[in-house]
Amino acid sequence: MKFSNQEKELIVQKIQGYFRDELEQSIGNFDAQFLLDFFSEEIGPYFYNRGLYDAGALLHERMDSITDAVYDLEKSTEFKR
Repeated sequence: MKFSNQEKELIVQKIQGYFRDELEQSIGNFDAQFLLDFFSEEIGPYFYNRGLYDAGALLHERMDSITDAVYDLEKSTEFKR
């Protein structure tokens, strides 16, 4: 996963805040960036793949809904499918 410099700075600040507030520990900028890189490379693909799966499932659900709506427009004829 690639983040812009601004995104990285914000995420690093959030990591530092988490360590400070939840773990009562101080983590330096370099260590927080290293942790971000680790999660991006090692854990990020799991979140990315889950997002793709969820998006695919939603798209499939919406396509089914559109298909049903199209069939609802169908006019009755003697022709049987």
